[in-house]
Amino acid sequence: MPRRRTSIKKTRVDRKKHLRNIRVKLGLKKTLKKFQALVAAKKAGEAKEFLKKVFSELDKAAKKKIIHPNTAKRKKSRLALRANKSA
Repeated sequence: MPRRRTSIKKTRVDRKKHLRNIRVKLGLKKTLKKFQALVAAKKAGEAKEFLKKVFSELDKAAKKKIIHPNTAKRKKSRLALRANKSA
């Protein structure tokens, strides 16, 4: 347990950031799974519309440094390819 006041505050802030990051990552995983389900069900129109939401969430997570920006770009590229194949 930290003793200094600054260390105590840093621990408290880190815990809040950690919880926020987990919440964002779990939300991202849920939207990715929904997209995968739409592609698997061969609902190309709905998948392309939902892709906009997925892109938005990936961009927001990358902007907040929750995931690396290049990871977001890579995932966006692969998801776009998958959506185009299903069409």
